[in-house]
Amino acid sequence: QVQLVESGGGLVQVGGSLRLSCAASGRTFSSSGMGWFRQAPGNDREFVAAISWSGGFTLYSGSVKGRFTISRDNAKSTVYLQMNSLKPEDTAVYYCARKRPDSMWSDQRPTSFDNWGQGTQVTVSS
Repeated sequence: QVQLVESGGGLVQVGGSLRLSCAASGRTFSSSGMGWFRQAPGNDREFVAAISWSGGFTLYSGSVKGRFTISRDNAKSTVYLQMNSLKPEDTAVYYCARKRPDSMWSDQRPTSFDNWGQGTQVTVSS
């Protein structure tokens, strides 16, 4: 079991940057793939990015590719999401979650992840 706590959200202007952190506790973090999702009011939870347990493989949604970077530090049990060139449509609550070990790496559905954090709000003002 992994417990996750997100931080780093806030209010930023269009074109600005933020770095989100997801601190994990639990013995399985370093052997688990991890992901970031986001959910805007009235919308479904949307896949943003994922990273393999070693950090050697990453996956991004088309809407953030080239602007966002997912990384991890297993020594610190933390996953990061560096967000650059932010747009108003990036406004959402951002969640991190663990990739279920019985799911396919390419599966981006929320059901392929578990141990969700409580989320952190990101607001991009124009």
